[in-house]
Amino acid sequence: MIKEITFGAGCFWCIEACFNEVNGVLCVTPGYMGGDASTANYDAVCSGTTNHAEVAMVIFDDEIISFEKLLELFWFVHDPTQLNRQGNDVGFHYRSVIFYHDNTQKELAIAYKEKISIMNIWDKPIVTEISPISVFYPAEKYHENYLKNNPNNPYCQSMVRPKLDKFKEVFSDIMK
Repeated sequence: MIKEITFGAGCFWCIEACFNEVNGVLCVTPGYMGGDASTANYDAVCSGTTNHAEVAMVIFDDEIISFEKLLELFWFVHDPTQLNRQGNDVGFHYRSVIFYHDNTQKELAIAYKEKISIMNIWDKPIVTEISPISVFYPAEKYHENYLKNNPNNPYCQSMVRPKLDKFKEVFSDIMK
């Protein structure tokens, strides 16, 4: 069955690049969620004055990849203990958040967060928000497939590419 989930884990270029490589993921769309239409654009969101998070909406086939596996990938691809930031990317729009699309996703996300919290994987508590989906605003077209279309961009070379390479190495068994 085809389903959707929306993740915020810092810069949406990183989320998109990683999840696009996963077998069973049909589409990943970078965008904004949490604010209103008037501020759903890159300049406004980066100003830090909106309620938006940079997110990626992931459309997947749950007969090929489970939601639980996507949760594992989500928590791997970023540091969920950093409040309103990922590395040098700082601001509320870079927060760690799961926007669930139904109650099953909500329950599974909460249970998975509790499970990994007691495993003490990180030195600090997990700050990932688990919130109901709100209106999704697709990002400007130039953000789509950003790494693929901008491989020489310095941010892509220093942040996105290394994260994607590590992701592909660890999860090689589920890559396309």
